[in-house]
Amino acid sequence: MAKYSRIEVAIKMKETGIVPVFYHGDAGLCKQVIKACYDGGIRVFEFTNRGDFASLVFAEVNKWVLNECPGMIMGVGSILDAGTASMYIALGANFIVSPLIDEGMASVCNKRKILWSPGCGSVTEIGRAHELGAEVVKIFPGQQVGGPEFVKAVLGPMPWSSIMPTGGVSPDEKNLTQWFNAGVHCVGMGSQLFPSDILKNKDFNYIAAKCREALEIVRRIRS
Repeated sequence: MAKYSRIEVAIKMKETGIVPVFYHGDAGLCKQVIKACYDGGIRVFEFTNRGDFASLVFAEVNKWVLNECPGMIMGVGSILDAGTASMYIALGANFIVSPLIDEGMASVCNKRKILWSPGCGSVTEIGRAHELGAEVVKIFPGQQVGGPEFVKAVLGPMPWSSIMPTGGVSPDEKNLTQWFNAGVHCVGMGSQLFPSDILKNKDFNYIAAKCREALEIVRRIRS
């Protein structure tokens, strides 16, 4: 069962500003990556539903996080249908992220007051997501949809929108400044935080340091 309501998750997303996005079939490696992010100041983490038996990996990892990383809010991304959303909610997911809009998924999440962040690529889709109860909408793929300029354009007529881009986001000052100055709620970030060579060498201190550095950049931009 989720430990955080959709409002609590949305607020924490905005407070921290960065949501790491990660999947690996090795639960032990996932735990180490999440702990590194936690030590670096991250408090919202998206586990992606990408590989075979991903739900079993998440179940093990989420139980571990509850004990070892208090205050870390775990959710699941790459969800495409209501059935899969329900399965992960039963395993304790606190939020659901999808690359698309699915009304069945919205209904499942809304009944449990769980944050649902659907992928949108147009103002019409963002408006529809709002109608279906989305607190935070995902623009995906962020750069291909239009990048920071798209966010600015949307917030003109729809300033109440809370937008989280994924894709085209990197942990450097120039990139983060463009996104946050455009008005994003937070950003999702995957491989840029977890380079393959870093994972291969299990350099978790690098991941913690990179998270810490990126969060500090966000704080400076917002100050």
